[in-house]
This record gives sequence, structure tokens and C-alpha cells, in this order.
Amino acid sequence: MNDPKDVLDPGPFFHGTKAKLHIGDHLQAQNPSNFQNKQSNYIYFTASLDAAKWGAELAVSNSPERIYIVEPIGEFENDPNLTDKRFPGNPTRSYRSKSPLKIIAELGSWERHSEEQINHMHDSIKKLREQGKAVIID
Repeated sequence: MNDPKDVLDPGPFFHGTKAKLHIGDHLQAQNPSNFQNKQSNYIYFTASLDAAKWGAELAVSNSPERIYIVEPIGEFENDPNLTDKRFPGNPTRSYRSKSPLKIIAELGSWERHSEEQINHMHDSIKKLREQGKAVIID
């Protein structure tokens, strides 16, 4: 893991979800995952607005999609679910931490992916689950 002071990535950082949060709240590990019906050992975030949009759009909930600007409070590392396993390096600038993320702001508006793109992604994830390949390294 890297300390934010080591500048693994200068940010800004985003967290896409359907959870209603407030400025100053802390996102914590050990809460239910946005994508699976299980508790997550990490809190996930990204420096890519596009990746944050996917996080919000694919989160399992009927609540409105939200993207928060977050600040890592402690150490964080590259997300192994998206780095070398699926994409060499870290082109999505995706990270995870066992330390909290502080909500700094909420993006008031952003352009969603098209319904066609979202449906395609849902179909792809469904196929991966059926093949036993939709495993999150947590």
C-alpha cells in the first residue's frame, strides 16, 4: 500500500454509488459492496470520472446514481480487480483502501453512459458470473 503523501496518484478522486451520503461523511471498508451481496474488506475509488460513472450506474440499488469527490484518509493501493488482471498497469486509475475516504463534495451533474452501453455492461457481467469469472479480489 502507498501513503497518499507518496503521490501514487494526485487525484482528484471519485466514488460512484447509489448511496446517499453527506459532505464530511466517511466511507468505510467492511460495509456492503455496491456490486455483490457481501461485505467488502476495502473501499474502492478512482481518479477517472468515467470509472466513477460505471460505479454509480452498475451499483445494485434502485436509488439515484451519485458521484462523490473523496479524499483518502490513509494508505491506498492499485485495485487488483482492474489492474494487471484485466488491464495492464492502471489505466482506469482505480484504487482501494482499508482506511476511510472522506466525502468532499458531490458532483451535481454528469453525463451517464448510454442505456445501450449500460445494458451491454450488465450483460457482460452476467456472462462472467455464469462462467464463475466475476470474482472480486477482496
